Amino acid sequence: MNECIKEMEHYAEANNVPIIEKDSIEFINKYIKLNDVKTVLEIGTAIGYSAIMMAKEKKDLEIVTIERDDKRYREAIKNIKQCELDDQIEVVFNDALDANLAGYKFDLIFIDGAKSSYIKYFDKFRYYLNDNGAIITDNLAFHGLVENKDLIESKNVQGLVNKIENYIEYLKENEEFITKFFDIGDGLSVSYKTSNENIQGIN
Repeated sequence: MNECIKEMEHYAEANNVPIIEKDSIEFINKYIKLNDVKTVLEIGTAIGYSAIMMAKEKKDLEIVTIERDDKRYREAIKNIKQCELDDQIEVVFNDALDANLAGYKFDLIFIDGAKSSYIKYFDKFRYYLNDNGAIITDNLAFHGLVENKDLIESKNVQGLVNKIENYIEYLKENEEFITKFFDIGDGLSVSYKTSNENIQGIN
């Protein structure tokens, strides 16, 4: 298992594939254990790294993860099989906004897909969340550029940063969810329904 993970880390670095930071996945795995999460929906599989890191820590965890890029989808399938976790992880090849997950409910939804669609992801998939569940979003610092806009050198990056800022405001103003923000990894948020007072590990 550890060799499989090291291979993925080398592949990600060599091929410029973004993978979750160690501090962030440690936070998420702690959340999963403390809240006895059984089912996870991940938006943005990439090469399967974060799904594998979650599944290996909790043997009864079931993960559905969605990826729209063909090359990354195939790489994720290979990695999941190599790590012998295909009985826990189901990879859906589709654009998340087009995916039909009728009948599914999740204890945790992890948003780590296209930054420009974060609000759309949240709006769509919040209906797939169990009442005692939470939505965790990654990359809200966007490599420090959200707080340091003077470092931005392109209009495309400026556009993405603006979308992330809009998403952060959307979370703050959402009356159905309480959101807490964490300066961990590349910036994380945890959003849970206002009626859920028993959530653990985010204080």
